[in-house]
Amino acid sequence: MCQINKRDILSLLEDCRLCPRQCGVNRLAGEKGFCGAVGEKVRVARAALHFWEEPCISGEKGSGTVFFSWCTLRCVFCQNREIRSGEAGADISIERLADIFLEQQQRGAHNLNLVTPTHYLPQIMLALGIARENGLTLPVVYNTSGYERAEVLRMLEGLVDIWLPDYKYLSEALAVDYSAAPGYPETASAALDEMVRQAGEPAFDADGMMQKGVIIRHLCLPGHLEQSRQVVAKLFARYGNSVYYSLMNQYTPPPFKLRWENLNGRFKAADYDELIDFAVGLGLENGFVQEEGTAEESFIPAFDLSGVLPEK
Repeated sequence: MCQINKRDILSLLEDCRLCPRQCGVNRLAGEKGFCGAVGEKVRVARAALHFWEEPCISGEKGSGTVFFSWCTLRCVFCQNREIRSGEAGADISIERLADIFLEQQQRGAHNLNLVTPTHYLPQIMLALGIARENGLTLPVVYNTSGYERAEVLRMLEGLVDIWLPDYKYLSEALAVDYSAAPGYPETASAALDEMVRQAGEPAFDADGMMQKGVIIRHLCLPGHLEQSRQVVAKLFARYGNSVYYSLMNQYTPPPFKLRWENLNGRFKAADYDELIDFAVGLGLENGFVQEEGTAEESFIPAFDLSGVLPEK
C-alpha cells in the first residue's frame, strides 16, 4: 500500500465527487453538497462498542462502531434521523479520529466498524494511516448503504477488511421514491462487485469472528415481499455462497405518519418466513436471519457523543 499524501487526499473535497451524486462542491471552502458535510473536520455522533450487528461482527465483546453524521441518502423511513440531518454529532480533527480508532481497540472491540462513512472517506483514509502507525490491528468494517461509486471504493483497497453494505432496492422507482437515490440498483451492484473483488473469500478466526469478507444486508420493507424475493434472487445468482447475506425484518415505522401507507406498518411475519423459505430454496447457506419480534426491539443507540470527545 502506497503512502497517503494528506494534501492530495484532502483535495478530493475541493470538487467533491465521492458519492454517486457527484455534487462537485468545494467542501474545504465551506460549500455544502447533498450530504451536508463541510470542511476538513469530521462530524461523529458516537464511538462505542455495539452488540447488535451480525454475530460474526459483534461477537461477545462488541463491534467498535463509529457513527458518522450526515448521509448521502434520504430514506423516508430512516431510523437515524438525528445523525442523517447532522443534528447530532461533534466536529473533530483527523488526529482525534485516529485516536478514536485506537480507543476502540483498547476497549477490546472485535473490529473497527465505520458506519455511514463515504462522505468522509479522505479523512478516514488519513486517520487509518495514523492509527495503524500507532498500533491499530483491528479488522476494518465498512458499513454502508451500498450507494457507492465503485471507482471511489478502489481507493480503499488494502484499508478495508470487511464490507457490510446494504442492497436496498432492485426497483429504480422505489429507490427514487423512498431514498431519493436515482440509479441505486445499478450503482449498488457495481459497488458490490468491487467489494467482493477486494475482499476475496470470507475468512474467520478461531472464535468465528469474520476477519475479511462481505455481508450483504437487505431490509425487508412492508408491502414489498416480491421486491425482497427479487433482490435475494439477483444477489444469489451473482454471488452464490461466496458472500454472506443478512435478511432483516427489523423495519420500524417512524414516529410520524408517512404518505406511503404500507410504510406505516411492519413487515409481516408470514412474509418474512416465506422469504427465508425462498432463499433456502435457492440454495442460500451463508446467511443471517432475525427472530420474530425483532422489530419490537431497539437497535438504535443513543447518539450522545459517547467516546467522541477526549476525556478530561
